[in-house]
Amino acid sequence: MNKKYRTIVHVDMDAFFASIEQLDNAPYRGKPVVVGADPKGGKGRGVVSTASYEARQYGIHSAMPISRAYRHCPHAIFLRPRSSRYSAVSDSVMETLKRFSPLIEPISIDEAFLDCTGTETLFGTRRDLGMIIKDEMHRETGLTASVGIASNKSIAKIASDLQKPDGLTICPPGKEREFLSNLPLDKLWGAGEKTVALLESMGFHSIGDIASFPLKDMERIMGKWGTHLWHLANGIDDRPVAIEEGYKSMSEEITFEEDVSDDETVYATLLSIADRLSRRMRNHRLKGRTVNLKIRLEGFVTFNRSHTLHREIDDMFTLRDTAGELYRKFDRKGKRVRLIGISMSNLTGNEVNQEQLELFSPASQHDRSPKREKLEKILDHLRENFGIHVSRASLIKQREDK
Repeated sequence: MNKKYRTIVHVDMDAFFASIEQLDNAPYRGKPVVVGADPKGGKGRGVVSTASYEARQYGIHSAMPISRAYRHCPHAIFLRPRSSRYSAVSDSVMETLKRFSPLIEPISIDEAFLDCTGTETLFGTRRDLGMIIKDEMHRETGLTASVGIASNKSIAKIASDLQKPDGLTICPPGKEREFLSNLPLDKLWGAGEKTVALLESMGFHSIGDIASFPLKDMERIMGKWGTHLWHLANGIDDRPVAIEEGYKSMSEEITFEEDVSDDETVYATLLSIADRLSRRMRNHRLKGRTVNLKIRLEGFVTFNRSHTLHREIDDMFTLRDTAGELYRKFDRKGKRVRLIGISMSNLTGNEVNQEQLELFSPASQHDRSPKREKLEKILDHLRENFGIHVSRASLIKQREDK
Protein backbone atom coordinates (compact mmCIF):
# COMPACT_ATOMS: atom_id res chain seq x y z
CA MET A 1 0.00 0.00 0.00
CA ASN A 2 1.34 3.42 -0.93
CA LYS A 3 2.19 5.72 1.94
CA LYS A 4 -0.23 8.62 2.36
CA TYR A 5 1.68 11.90 2.31
CA ARG A 6 0.35 15.13 3.75
CA THR A 7 0.28 18.40 1.82
CA ILE A 8 1.72 21.03 4.16
CA VAL A 9 2.08 24.59 2.89
CA HIS A 10 4.23 27.33 4.42
CA VAL A 11 3.39 30.87 3.27
CA ASP A 12 5.89 33.61 4.07
CA MET A 13 5.26 37.20 3.01
CA ASP A 14 8.29 38.83 1.38
CA ALA A 15 10.01 41.62 3.40
CA PHE A 16 6.58 42.23 4.92
CA PHE A 17 6.90 45.62 6.65
CA ALA A 18 9.14 47.13 3.96
CA SER A 19 6.91 45.78 1.18
CA ILE A 20 3.85 47.41 2.77
CA GLU A 21 5.70 50.73 2.88
CA GLN A 22 6.61 50.38 -0.81
CA LEU A 23 3.03 49.44 -1.62
CA ASP A 24 1.65 52.51 0.16
CA ASN A 25 4.29 54.94 -1.15
CA ALA A 26 5.06 54.79 -4.86
CA PRO A 27 8.34 56.80 -4.55
CA TYR A 28 9.76 54.04 -2.29
CA ARG A 29 9.37 51.28 -4.87
CA GLY A 30 12.61 49.90 -6.25
CA LYS A 31 14.62 51.71 -3.57
CA PRO A 32 16.29 50.43 -0.40
CA VAL A 33 13.78 50.72 2.46
CA VAL A 34 14.65 49.97 6.08
CA VAL A 35 11.94 49.73 8.74
CA GLY A 36 13.12 50.07 12.33
CA ALA A 37 14.59 52.59 14.69
CA ASP A 38 15.62 56.13 13.68
CA PRO A 39 19.28 55.92 12.51
CA LYS A 40 19.94 59.56 13.50
CA GLY A 41 22.68 59.92 10.94
CA GLY A 42 24.43 56.75 12.08
CA LYS A 43 24.18 57.49 15.82
CA GLY A 44 20.75 55.98 16.44
CA ARG A 45 19.89 53.17 18.79
CA GLY A 46 17.80 50.10 18.16
CA VAL A 47 17.73 47.59 15.35
CA VAL A 48 16.39 46.90 11.88
CA SER A 49 12.96 45.29 11.87
CA THR A 50 12.71 44.58 8.14
CA ALA A 51 14.75 45.55 5.09
CA SER A 52 13.51 45.55 1.51
CA TYR A 53 15.33 43.33 -0.96
CA GLU A 54 16.95 46.43 -2.46
CA ALA A 55 18.38 47.23 1.00
CA ARG A 56 19.53 43.64 1.50
CA GLN A 57 21.84 44.04 -1.47
CA TYR A 58 23.86 46.36 0.78
CA GLY A 59 24.15 43.70 3.47
CA ILE A 60 21.32 45.04 5.65
CA HIS A 61 19.22 42.45 7.46
CA SER A 62 16.74 42.08 10.33
CA ALA A 63 18.08 42.55 13.86
CA MET A 64 21.13 44.47 12.59
CA PRO A 65 21.94 47.56 14.68
CA ILE A 66 20.35 50.53 12.94
CA SER A 67 23.62 52.50 13.13
CA ARG A 68 25.41 49.77 11.16
CA ALA A 69 22.59 49.64 8.62
CA TYR A 70 23.02 53.38 8.08
CA ARG A 71 26.74 52.93 7.48
CA HIS A 72 26.02 50.20 4.94
CA CYS A 73 23.55 52.37 3.02
CA PRO A 74 23.15 55.98 4.21
CA HIS A 75 20.93 56.83 1.23
CA ALA A 76 18.34 54.20 2.18
CA ILE A 77 14.83 55.27 3.17
CA PHE A 78 14.61 54.72 6.94
CA LEU A 79 11.09 54.46 8.36
CA ARG A 80 9.58 53.89 11.79
CA PRO A 81 7.18 50.91 12.03
CA ARG A 82 3.44 51.41 11.60
CA SER A 83 2.14 48.56 13.74
CA SER A 84 -1.57 49.13 13.17
CA ARG A 85 -1.14 49.11 9.38
CA TYR A 86 0.95 45.93 9.45
CA SER A 87 -1.60 44.23 11.70
CA ALA A 88 -4.43 45.15 9.33
CA VAL A 89 -2.58 43.65 6.35
CA SER A 90 -1.74 40.57 8.44
CA ASP A 91 -5.46 40.09 9.12
CA SER A 92 -6.09 40.20 5.36
CA VAL A 93 -3.32 37.64 4.77
CA MET A 94 -4.79 35.20 7.29
CA GLU A 95 -8.33 35.67 5.98
CA THR A 96 -7.12 34.90 2.45
CA LEU A 97 -5.42 31.70 3.63
CA LYS A 98 -8.69 30.48 5.16
CA ARG A 99 -9.98 29.97 1.62
CA PHE A 100 -7.55 27.09 1.16
CA SER A 101 -7.84 25.21 4.46
CA PRO A 102 -9.47 25.50 7.88
CA LEU A 103 -6.24 24.09 9.34
CA ILE A 104 -4.07 27.21 9.66
CA GLU A 105 -1.27 27.83 12.16
CA PRO A 106 0.03 31.43 12.15
CA ILE A 107 3.60 31.48 13.50
CA SER A 108 4.18 35.22 13.16
CA ILE A 109 2.48 38.30 11.79
CA ASP A 110 3.57 37.45 8.22
CA GLU A 111 3.80 33.66 7.94
CA ALA A 112 1.65 30.60 8.53
CA PHE A 113 1.35 26.87 7.92
CA LEU A 114 -1.65 25.29 6.20
CA ASP A 115 -2.60 21.62 6.03
CA CYS A 116 -4.10 21.22 2.55
CA THR A 117 -4.08 17.42 2.51
CA GLY A 118 -6.83 16.09 0.25
CA THR A 119 -7.48 19.33 -1.65
CA GLU A 120 -6.34 17.94 -5.01
CA THR A 121 -9.89 17.88 -6.37
CA LEU A 122 -10.33 21.54 -5.40
CA PHE A 123 -7.04 23.12 -6.46
CA GLY A 124 -5.26 20.54 -8.62
CA THR A 125 -1.61 19.58 -8.22
CA ARG A 126 0.68 20.94 -5.51
CA ARG A 127 2.11 23.39 -8.01
CA ASP A 128 -1.39 24.52 -8.99
CA LEU A 129 -2.19 25.01 -5.30
CA GLY A 130 0.96 27.06 -4.71
CA MET A 131 0.35 29.31 -7.72
CA ILE A 132 -3.28 29.91 -6.76
CA ILE A 133 -2.29 30.88 -3.21
CA LYS A 134 0.34 33.30 -4.51
CA ASP A 135 -2.04 34.83 -7.04
CA GLU A 136 -4.83 35.27 -4.48
CA MET A 137 -2.42 36.78 -1.97
CA HIS A 138 -1.21 39.34 -4.50
CA ARG A 139 -4.76 40.15 -5.60
CA GLU A 140 -5.99 40.67 -2.03
CA THR A 141 -2.99 42.50 -0.54
CA GLY A 142 -0.89 43.79 -3.43
CA LEU A 143 2.09 41.95 -1.93
CA THR A 144 4.13 38.93 -2.93
CA ALA A 145 4.55 35.76 -0.90
CA SER A 146 6.99 32.88 -1.08
CA VAL A 147 5.46 29.44 -0.72
CA GLY A 148 6.95 26.10 0.23
CA ILE A 149 5.01 22.83 -0.11
CA ALA A 150 6.10 19.48 1.34
CA SER A 151 4.88 16.50 3.30
CA ASN A 152 5.77 18.08 6.66
CA LYS A 153 6.20 21.44 8.38
CA SER A 154 9.98 21.65 8.65
CA ILE A 155 10.60 20.98 4.96
CA ALA A 156 7.76 23.28 3.87
CA LYS A 157 9.34 26.12 5.89
CA ILE A 158 12.79 25.43 4.45
CA ALA A 159 11.32 25.29 0.93
CA SER A 160 9.59 28.69 1.21
CA ASP A 161 12.96 30.34 1.86
CA LEU A 162 14.86 28.85 -1.08
CA GLN A 163 13.58 31.05 -3.91
CA LYS A 164 12.69 34.33 -2.22
CA PRO A 165 11.21 36.72 -3.14
CA ASP A 166 7.99 35.63 -4.87
CA GLY A 167 9.13 32.01 -4.90
CA LEU A 168 7.43 28.63 -5.06
CA THR A 169 9.41 25.54 -4.05
CA ILE A 170 7.97 22.04 -3.83
CA CYS A 171 9.52 18.96 -2.27
CA PRO A 172 8.11 15.90 -4.07
CA PRO A 173 6.54 13.30 -1.75
CA GLY A 174 9.01 10.58 -0.89
CA LYS A 175 12.03 12.72 -1.83
CA GLU A 176 12.42 14.49 1.54
CA ARG A 177 15.92 13.29 2.41
CA GLU A 178 17.18 13.87 -1.12
CA PHE A 179 15.68 17.38 -1.14
CA LEU A 180 17.52 18.31 2.07
CA SER A 181 20.79 16.52 1.45
CA ASN A 182 22.94 19.26 -0.10
CA LEU A 183 21.48 22.21 1.80
CA PRO A 184 23.74 24.05 4.29
CA LEU A 185 23.32 23.47 8.00
CA ASP A 186 21.76 26.88 8.67
CA LYS A 187 18.76 25.93 6.53
CA LEU A 188 17.74 23.30 9.08
CA TRP A 189 14.75 24.69 10.98
CA GLY A 190 15.78 25.34 14.58
CA ALA A 191 19.54 25.33 13.97
CA GLY A 192 20.74 28.74 15.16
CA GLU A 193 24.25 30.15 15.05
CA LYS A 194 25.45 28.27 18.14
CA THR A 195 24.01 24.96 16.95
CA VAL A 196 25.52 25.40 13.48
CA ALA A 197 28.92 26.24 14.99
CA LEU A 198 28.73 23.10 17.15
CA LEU A 199 27.74 20.92 14.21
CA GLU A 200 30.57 22.34 12.08
CA SER A 201 33.03 21.61 14.88
CA MET A 202 31.82 18.00 14.70
CA GLY A 203 32.68 17.88 10.99
CA PHE A 204 29.19 18.39 9.55
CA HIS A 205 28.87 20.71 6.54
CA SER A 206 25.45 19.90 5.09
CA ILE A 207 22.09 18.59 6.25
CA GLY A 208 22.91 15.33 4.47
CA ASP A 209 25.96 14.88 6.70
CA ILE A 210 23.67 14.82 9.76
CA ALA A 211 21.19 12.48 8.06
CA SER A 212 23.90 9.89 7.34
CA PHE A 213 25.39 10.07 10.85
CA PRO A 214 24.38 7.19 13.17
CA LEU A 215 21.41 8.18 15.32
CA LYS A 216 22.83 6.56 18.45
CA ASP A 217 26.01 8.63 18.14
CA MET A 218 24.01 11.82 17.62
CA GLU A 219 21.99 11.02 20.74
CA ARG A 220 25.15 10.35 22.73
CA ILE A 221 26.77 13.64 21.69
CA MET A 222 23.80 16.03 21.72
CA GLY A 223 21.09 14.27 23.70
CA LYS A 224 17.40 14.81 22.83
CA TRP A 225 18.21 17.88 20.73
CA GLY A 226 20.54 15.77 18.59
CA THR A 227 17.76 13.21 18.11
CA HIS A 228 15.40 15.98 17.01
CA LEU A 229 17.91 17.38 14.51
CA TRP A 230 18.66 13.93 13.13
CA HIS A 231 15.00 13.28 12.43
CA LEU A 232 14.55 16.66 10.73
CA ALA A 233 17.69 16.08 8.63
CA ASN A 234 16.16 12.79 7.47
CA GLY A 235 12.93 14.52 6.51
CA ILE A 236 10.97 13.09 9.44
CA ASP A 237 8.56 15.53 11.08
CA ASP A 238 5.12 14.37 12.19
CA ARG A 239 4.09 17.59 13.95
CA PRO A 240 0.54 18.62 13.03
CA VAL A 241 -0.57 22.04 11.87
CA ALA A 242 -1.80 23.22 15.27
CA ILE A 243 -4.68 25.62 14.72
CA GLU A 244 -5.13 26.11 18.44
CA GLU A 245 -1.66 27.61 18.88
CA GLY A 246 -1.93 30.72 16.71
CA TYR A 247 0.31 33.47 18.03
CA LYS A 248 2.53 32.10 20.78
CA SER A 249 3.32 35.60 22.02
CA MET A 250 3.05 39.25 21.09
CA SER A 251 5.55 41.93 22.09
CA GLU A 252 6.54 45.58 21.89
CA GLU A 253 9.82 47.17 22.99
CA ILE A 254 11.69 50.47 22.85
CA THR A 255 15.43 51.15 22.74
CA PHE A 256 16.30 54.45 24.40
CA GLU A 257 18.32 56.99 22.44
CA GLU A 258 20.61 57.22 25.46
CA ASP A 259 20.89 54.76 28.34
CA VAL A 260 18.42 55.78 31.06
CA SER A 261 18.98 55.83 34.82
CA ASP A 262 15.74 57.62 35.77
CA ASP A 263 13.02 55.18 36.85
CA GLU A 264 10.25 57.67 36.08
CA THR A 265 11.33 57.72 32.43
CA VAL A 266 11.24 53.92 32.37
CA TYR A 267 7.76 53.82 33.94
CA ALA A 268 6.49 56.39 31.43
CA THR A 269 7.91 54.30 28.59
CA LEU A 270 6.20 51.20 29.96
CA LEU A 271 2.90 53.08 29.74
CA SER A 272 3.49 53.82 26.06
CA ILE A 273 4.52 50.21 25.35
CA ALA A 274 1.52 48.80 27.23
CA ASP A 275 -0.79 51.05 25.23
CA ARG A 276 0.64 49.88 21.88
CA LEU A 277 0.74 46.21 22.84
CA SER A 278 -2.79 46.10 24.26
CA ARG A 279 -4.12 47.76 21.10
CA ARG A 280 -2.41 45.16 18.90
CA MET A 281 -3.85 42.36 21.01
CA ARG A 282 -7.37 43.74 20.68
CA ASN A 283 -6.88 44.16 16.92
CA HIS A 284 -6.04 40.44 16.74
CA ARG A 285 -8.81 39.50 19.20
CA LEU A 286 -6.29 38.04 21.62
CA LYS A 287 -5.97 37.97 25.38
CA GLY A 288 -3.08 36.66 27.47
CA ARG A 289 -2.26 35.56 30.97
CA THR A 290 1.54 35.85 31.23
CA VAL A 291 3.16 39.29 31.23
CA ASN A 292 6.86 39.23 30.37
CA LEU A 293 9.18 42.18 31.04
CA LYS A 294 12.40 42.46 29.02
CA ILE A 295 15.17 44.69 30.38
CA ARG A 296 18.47 45.30 28.60
CA LEU A 297 21.07 47.19 30.59
CA GLU A 298 24.19 49.01 29.47
CA GLY A 299 26.70 46.51 28.18
CA PHE A 300 23.88 44.63 26.35
CA VAL A 301 23.13 42.34 29.32
CA THR A 302 19.48 41.27 29.01
CA PHE A 303 17.10 40.07 31.73
CA ASN A 304 13.56 38.72 31.57
CA ARG A 305 10.96 38.70 34.33
CA SER A 306 7.41 37.32 34.10
CA HIS A 307 4.18 37.04 36.03
CA THR A 308 1.16 34.88 35.22
CA LEU A 309 -2.22 36.41 36.07
CA HIS A 310 -5.31 34.56 37.26
CA ARG A 311 -7.21 35.38 34.08
CA GLU A 312 -6.69 36.54 30.49
CA ILE A 313 -6.40 40.27 29.83
CA ASP A 314 -6.01 42.63 26.87
CA ASP A 315 -6.24 46.03 28.58
CA MET A 316 -3.52 48.63 28.94
CA PHE A 317 -4.13 49.21 32.67
CA THR A 318 -3.42 45.68 33.90
CA LEU A 319 -0.57 45.28 31.43
CA ARG A 320 1.05 48.52 32.61
CA ASP A 321 0.55 47.77 36.32
CA THR A 322 1.92 44.24 36.08
CA ALA A 323 4.97 45.22 34.03
CA GLY A 324 5.58 48.18 36.33
CA GLU A 325 5.53 45.91 39.38
CA LEU A 326 8.00 43.52 37.72
CA TYR A 327 10.31 46.46 37.02
CA ARG A 328 9.96 47.79 40.56
CA LYS A 329 11.14 44.45 41.95
CA PHE A 330 14.08 44.22 39.56
CA ASP A 331 17.47 45.25 40.93
CA ARG A 332 19.51 46.79 38.14
CA LYS A 333 22.40 47.41 40.55
CA GLY A 334 22.82 51.01 39.49
CA LYS A 335 23.23 50.20 35.80
CA ARG A 336 21.39 52.24 33.21
CA VAL A 337 18.60 50.85 31.04
CA ARG A 338 19.20 50.54 27.31
CA LEU A 339 15.98 48.77 26.25
CA ILE A 340 12.64 48.01 27.86
CA GLY A 341 9.92 45.78 26.45
CA ILE A 342 6.73 43.90 27.28
CA SER A 343 5.40 40.71 25.76
CA MET A 344 2.28 38.66 26.40
CA SER A 345 2.16 34.88 26.21
CA ASN A 346 -0.36 32.14 27.06
CA LEU A 347 -2.59 33.75 24.45
CA THR A 348 -6.19 32.84 23.67
CA GLY A 349 -8.79 34.28 21.33
CA ASN A 350 -10.99 36.65 23.32
CA GLU A 351 -14.02 35.98 21.15
CA VAL A 352 -14.27 32.50 22.68
CA ASN A 353 -12.87 33.35 26.09
CA GLN A 354 -15.48 32.81 28.76
CA GLU A 355 -13.70 34.52 31.62
CA GLN A 356 -15.22 34.65 35.08
CA LEU A 357 -14.46 37.76 37.08
CA GLU A 358 -13.25 37.09 40.59
CA LEU A 359 -15.71 38.46 43.14
CA PHE A 360 -13.00 39.52 45.57
CA SER A 361 -10.09 40.27 43.19
CA PRO A 362 -8.09 43.44 44.04
CA ALA A 363 -9.48 46.30 41.98
CA SER A 364 -6.13 48.08 41.62
CA GLN A 365 -4.49 45.09 39.97
CA HIS A 366 -7.28 43.37 38.06
CA ASP A 367 -9.96 45.98 37.41
CA ARG A 368 -11.57 45.17 34.07
CA SER A 369 -14.82 47.04 34.57
CA PRO A 370 -17.34 47.50 31.74
CA LYS A 371 -16.52 51.21 31.86
CA ARG A 372 -12.83 50.56 31.18
CA GLU A 373 -13.66 48.08 28.43
CA LYS A 374 -15.92 50.66 26.81
CA LEU A 375 -13.20 53.33 27.03
CA GLU A 376 -10.67 51.01 25.39
CA LYS A 377 -13.08 50.19 22.57
CA ILE A 378 -13.91 53.88 22.00
CA LEU A 379 -10.23 54.76 21.82
CA ASP A 380 -9.58 51.90 19.38
CA HIS A 381 -12.47 53.10 17.20
CA LEU A 382 -11.21 56.69 17.19
CA ARG A 383 -7.69 55.60 16.23
CA GLU A 384 -9.04 53.40 13.45
CA ASN A 385 -10.93 56.35 11.97
CA PHE A 386 -8.61 59.27 12.74
CA GLY A 387 -5.17 57.65 12.99
CA ILE A 388 -2.25 57.98 15.39
CA HIS A 389 -3.09 61.60 16.31
CA VAL A 390 -5.68 60.22 18.74
CA SER A 391 -3.87 59.40 21.97
CA ARG A 392 -4.34 59.02 25.69
CA ALA A 393 -3.98 62.22 27.73
CA SER A 394 -1.29 60.54 29.85
CA LEU A 395 0.79 59.83 26.75
CA ILE A 396 0.36 63.37 25.45
CA LYS A 397 1.55 64.74 28.79
CA GLN A 398 4.49 62.34 28.66
CA ARG A 399 5.57 63.75 25.29
CA GLU A 400 5.12 67.34 26.46
CA ASP A 401 7.29 66.71 29.52
CA LYS A 402 10.22 65.53 27.44
